[in-house]
Amino acid sequence: MALLEVDDVHTYYGNIHALKGVSLTVDEGEIVTLIGANGAGKTTTLNTISGIIRPRTGHVRLGGQDLGAVPPHKIVSLGVVQVPEGRRTFARLTVEENLRMGGYTVSDAEIQSGIANAYDMFPRLAQRRTQIAGTLSGGEQQMLAMGRGLMSRPKVLLLDEPSMGLAPVLVDSIFDTIRQLHAAGTTILLIEQNARMALQVADRGYVIESGRIILSDLAANLRENETVQNSYLGIA
Repeated sequence: MALLEVDDVHTYYGNIHALKGVSLTVDEGEIVTLIGANGAGKTTTLNTISGIIRPRTGHVRLGGQDLGAVPPHKIVSLGVVQVPEGRRTFARLTVEENLRMGGYTVSDAEIQSGIANAYDMFPRLAQRRTQIAGTLSGGEQQMLAMGRGLMSRPKVLLLDEPSMGLAPVLVDSIFDTIRQLHAAGTTILLIEQNARMALQVADRGYVIESGRIILSDLAANLRENETVQNSYLGIA
């Protein structure tokens, strides 16, 4: 049984049919990437999994449990945590206060442990623990958003465009962190405009186009797929 299962999901914004029968699975310990053009339905898929948007039909399951009627904050408690596109840090709070906000579902002891782990993973955050989050660089805010997401010890981490707007050296650093999380056993569903990098770190991948999954395969096979190369990897 897959740890996370999206089964024939149809999601709408009013009359706009955004997801048209999306199905995907993520097994425990995997990195699965969902790639596609802007507006293809990637973020809508994550928001549907998180319960921010409800599917009109279809099911989202975690460990076999249907999440259809579970409120978003309870979905976090069950182990699905989204690191949103654009970081969405609490700009007026300090780095450490942001991390504490991510640990609202766990005990005080686990919060302390989580903060220590975040500082170990991102030493730059430790140096800026009392700094206001809104004054951090884009790369530092991405580190903070990921550290905050890990505070509740998720079973599945949903990463939405972690490299967006970052300098190449910081992109490499973020993907190194994703590899470390994978090596430590964290299960990840990754959305990423940089399809080349995403397919290098992922075990499997899906390609979404106009709200439909059009391809799914091992990441290594998708890297060699002519359609993927022409449309997403810049290989003519």
